[in-house]
Amino acid sequence: MEPEPVHILLVEDSAGDALLMQQVLTSSPVALKLHIARDGEQALQMLADPNLKPSLIILDLNLPRVTGLELLQRYDAKSIPVVVFSSSSSVTDKQFAYARGASEYVEKPTELQAFTDAVCGIINKWVGRKESGAAASS
Repeated sequence: MEPEPVHILLVEDSAGDALLMQQVLTSSPVALKLHIARDGEQALQMLADPNLKPSLIILDLNLPRVTGLELLQRYDAKSIPVVVFSSSSSVTDKQFAYARGASEYVEKPTELQAFTDAVCGIINKWVGRKESGAAASS
């Protein structure tokens, strides 16, 4: 029997970064289902849908309509880990993100292998633990 996929909400306005993220996630040993919001407003609408229950939110900060920091402020993410994955290296952005409930802040690498490694690290840290625990009991 196939394991139920882990649902991840990616909030990313860059089509290239979203495509790269999808490609990296297809090689994950964990069964994943990626949902993509192109801006913070769309993400808030998706998170309001009771049928979507992501186990992880990967959030860019520099988004149109509603920024990543605004989304963190408006969405109570206590039950779902939110990993900010942004090209911003601003200490202020990091402090604001953590103050608004982000679980982790990862600077988005520009080099392909570093990007892949960063995404795999996020998945292993936030999704891999749950999945490996479930697999061990079967």
